[in-house]
Amino acid sequence: MDTGLIAIGAGLAVGLAAIGTGYAQGHIGSAGVGAIAEKPELLGNIILLVAIPETVLILGFAVAAMVILLL
Repeated sequence: MDTGLIAIGAGLAVGLAAIGTGYAQGHIGSAGVGAIAEKPELLGNIILLVAIPETVLILGFAVAAMVILLL
């Protein structure tokens, strides 16, 4: 039973981080497209802003790996 609960916890860590990342990237991306339409020189900044939430998913994966490997 403990192994199953550890797997569920690791899955939740990655899954919820992915949902949050997708939500953030969707809103940033849609606003970014509007900003690029008005000022094309903002492309580099928008790409950077879209990539920043991805770190949340990477941290969620790291937490899941620690939960599986350390417990």
